[in-house]
Amino acid sequence: MSEVLALPAHKDEAWRYADLEALAALWPLPDAEAVVVPANGAFARAVVQDAGGVTRLNLTLERGARAAVHVLNTGAVFGRVELAVTLHEGADFTLGAAQLGGGEATLEVVATVRHAEPGATSRQVVRSVLAGRATGTCLARVEVAKGAVGTDAVQSIRAMLLDRTATANAKPELEIFADDVKCAHGCAVGELDPAGLFYMASRGIAPAEAKKLMLQAFIAEAFVGAQAEERLLALALHALGALV
Repeated sequence: MSEVLALPAHKDEAWRYADLEALAALWPLPDAEAVVVPANGAFARAVVQDAGGVTRLNLTLERGARAAVHVLNTGAVFGRVELAVTLHEGADFTLGAAQLGGGEATLEVVATVRHAEPGATSRQVVRSVLAGRATGTCLARVEVAKGAVGTDAVQSIRAMLLDRTATANAKPELEIFADDVKCAHGCAVGELDPAGLFYMASRGIAPAEAKKLMLQAFIAEAFVGAQAEERLLALALHALGALV
């Protein structure tokens, strides 16, 4: 178990939007699972968090290694997934995550990807669908160390609010200490396109089904290329059924 530390406060950046009351019932948190992917090796993990709690994973990718982590975070009062990833020369990392919450749920993805050596690539794709008074948070950080030339890092964070009472928080960050790198991030929070819904209604598709189809396409971006892509999409569709 982790050393017993004081419960974090909202002034702590990594916990700014967390449900601290729910967190107190889980404290202290267990140590993060540590995984080292050997040179030129491969690692894949699907994380389905549908009963709440905190999942923590530390990944180190040696030279030329590849790793993909796909997350479905849904159906909980408080669900949080933490990732800390270190990339060595030529390593490649993909994070795809979908958060689906309604009611009073608080769902969080917190990821830090450190490009420690040259030529590594990373992609972070996070999609959230929130209804009721749910809160969805994504804190995604990319750190490019001095000398990590040739880094290619992309962050894409988008959230869809089904009710005006839901809340989405997003903080993509880039910290770059090297030249000759390609880093980009994008963030958007919005609602379902009414024109698209009207078009589908004009083709005889019921409103609830139209919303579900549009949301399915929205969250499917997070699971592209996952080994468990079909399973993750099926579970996500089941969760969407409770939101629309």
